[in-house]
Amino acid sequence: MTENPYCFAGQDEICSPQLIYYPEIIAQNIDLMKKLAGGADRLWPHVKTYKMEKVVKMLLAAGIKRFKCATIAELEMTVRAGAEAALMAYPLIGPNMERFLHICRDYPEVSLYAMGDDSEQVERLGSLAWKNHMTVRLLMDVDMGQHRTGVALEKAAALYRKWNAFEGIRMCGFHCYDGHRHEHGLEERMAAAAPWDAQINALQKELTAQGMDCGVTIMGGTPSFPCHEHLTDAYLSPGTCVIQDIGYRDAYADLPFVPAAALLTRVISRPTEDTFTLDLGTKAVACDPPIPRAQIVGMEYAQTVMHNEEHWVLKVPKEHRKDIPEIGSVLFALPVHICPTTALYASVLAVEGGRIREWWEVTAAKRRITY
Repeated sequence: MTENPYCFAGQDEICSPQLIYYPEIIAQNIDLMKKLAGGADRLWPHVKTYKMEKVVKMLLAAGIKRFKCATIAELEMTVRAGAEAALMAYPLIGPNMERFLHICRDYPEVSLYAMGDDSEQVERLGSLAWKNHMTVRLLMDVDMGQHRTGVALEKAAALYRKWNAFEGIRMCGFHCYDGHRHEHGLEERMAAAAPWDAQINALQKELTAQGMDCGVTIMGGTPSFPCHEHLTDAYLSPGTCVIQDIGYRDAYADLPFVPAAALLTRVISRPTEDTFTLDLGTKAVACDPPIPRAQIVGMEYAQTVMHNEEHWVLKVPKEHRKDIPEIGSVLFALPVHICPTTALYASVLAVEGGRIREWWEVTAAKRRITY
């Protein structure tokens, strides 16, 4: 096996499977993200990848003050960490409306934004806010072609004007996420994004000329944020690249972020002459990607035979049978999808300079913290 950059002193004492974060690599990824965005002031990154105050505070120390969240727990974690502004980038329905308003009430110093794409939902949120003597800052969620949530562009101007008149609602701009922008080359992604960005720019100009506030527009994800940096003046919203995974690493050669998380795992069985089994089952690494869901550092040639809840069986080619590790050996695996992998852990081990630094709580892995 080749030299493993994820090894560290004391690894034999760590129970497996365990997710490890490497702050030095995280810091490098943050610097690269700032460079590609044209500066910290352009960034409004998503916290869903790491869900923890420790990483948010690293971003704050790097001059990044605004954040995007997918759950109320993530929102609470983010404002507690010291964010200046945060967007709840998920439709508020049911009890989450009141939970959001409670955070707005308790953190008046933070500029908090909600998102909506449905008139009934937006009116209900505004009515609830009005009854509580509050006003909600709202961004219209625009469907950029993914067809997951969002208002169709041809309907956006009329609905924006309508919502702007709702009690308890203050329209502030647009949320424009293009999670389907998976073209491998930067030029291809840029060409695909350009017509959409031009329409958003025109929409902002039209509504601003009519006296409405469209001052906040947040665009893109990790693959597309460098495109929007060139095409608009919007805030940019990468997420995964702060930690990075091999799914994005292998798909986008123009985004040279480095995986800053690895899974410590051990060999538990050698059932045949060319297979071995690890304790890294699907309860320890995200199972939403198709097989393979991770890659063994230094044994990239090992192929998945099966992947169950508690077992990961790998097969090696004939010329590597002698390289199968002994029972109990510590290996490191890089996940294909880091975001749901992190959510599987209550805490991650932070390793810096090849040594254990401390344990970091994955604060918002829980669905509820306080609210």
